[in-house]
Amino acid sequence: MNRREFLHATALGGTAAFLGARPDPATAEVPLETTGIRLVQIPGICVAPQYVAEELLKAEGFADVGYVQKPGAEGIYKALGSGEAQISMAFAPPFIIQVDAGEPIVLLAGVHIGCYELFGTDRVRTIRDLKGKAVAVPALGSPHHTFVATMGAYVGLDPGKDINFIVHPPAEAMRLLAEGKLDALIGFPPVPQEMRARRIGHVVVNSAVDRPWSQYFCCIVAGNREFVRRNPVATKRALRAILKASNVCATEPARAARLLVDKGFAKVYDYALQTMKELPYAKWRDYNPEDSVRFYALRLHEAGMIKSSPQKVIAQGTDWRFLNELRKELKG
Repeated sequence: MNRREFLHATALGGTAAFLGARPDPATAEVPLETTGIRLVQIPGICVAPQYVAEELLKAEGFADVGYVQKPGAEGIYKALGSGEAQISMAFAPPFIIQVDAGEPIVLLAGVHIGCYELFGTDRVRTIRDLKGKAVAVPALGSPHHTFVATMGAYVGLDPGKDINFIVHPPAEAMRLLAEGKLDALIGFPPVPQEMRARRIGHVVVNSAVDRPWSQYFCCIVAGNREFVRRNPVATKRALRAILKASNVCATEPARAARLLVDKGFAKVYDYALQTMKELPYAKWRDYNPEDSVRFYALRLHEAGMIKSSPQKVIAQGTDWRFLNELRKELKG
């Protein structure tokens, strides 16, 4: 081993140590059906646990851990449906839309609440004020668009008719909102942190604290249905790594934020640290993911975005057995 290889191995060992990773979990457990796993690399840092989990996944026996980059809003979810990625975190409502459309995706666990914040100008003080207003989203069909639609449906608006969705990249949307050329925009970390730092607009809804959104998971772990069926041991161990990483984000926010920046998943350390401190990463066992799926499925049905009933979505697109086992195992 040369000096560079030695330093790299030492760094990996140190990372695994601070994450609480066990060096040889496979010695006491059933062997993995596969030692390779792919997750989806998603813009934004609220899904930090699946990046912090990289060394934990390796400690669980996954020798080959990778992140698939997919352009566009649908690419994130299509990667799971196609099997290009096997497991990943993402926003719950688009997962539900994919299940309704027949994509082979199964929801496995909730991780945290509080990703999204809706910012507005003085013309928007409540969700109902979005009627007839211009709201910026990165793309139609994006998680941002879906969340605003569910919020509108919840207060009696018809998202397809009452809200004027305008497509802009986040940086451009922030500029236009500051200039008063947009009425509102929806963002997840690090966008809200940057907007507050630059004092652009005001917060209309913060899903981490405002009911009912603060009572339901925003980010959920899902898997490719065939992968889960064929690899139950690997599925459980991958989910365990992500949930343990979520605890790390809560208990070691500075180190988790630094890891995100060092690995290139976040650009600004201060925004990453603020996100780690603001989002309740340690409460994955405190909320019921099935309640979250039911709630969002109702909203999506009201908005005309899915045809399936919540009961059908839950029956066809969820599997909580791994989570139930891990809640008992990962105590404290």
